[in-house]
Amino acid sequence: MLHLLSRSPLLAAVIERIGGGDDVVLVDGAVCSALNGHQDNLLLRQLLAEGCRVYALREMLLVHGLEPQRWLAGVEAVDYAGLVELTVKNPVIHSWC
Repeated sequence: MLHLLSRSPLLAAVIERIGGGDDVVLVDGAVCSALNGHQDNLLLRQLLAEGCRVYALREMLLVHGLEPQRWLAGVEAVDYAGLVELTVKNPVIHSWC
């Protein structure tokens, strides 16, 4: 399953609904959660520990000035083409606003 998270701060109630091994993409304001030291790092680490792959939309990271060396370990950048590939891989998609 693919989860698109678009707001920050992340909500623990939403994170609890994401299954182990699911793919998660941070978009819009949620990309700020990928910043190392952000208050949401604990929730992202929880997802990573459960085997989720956590991505942040590259274009949004650039808009927010978040260079790769400032990202939380385990968060991967994905471009729009990669996002399309994730939608093909995951026929069920949940958008959390």
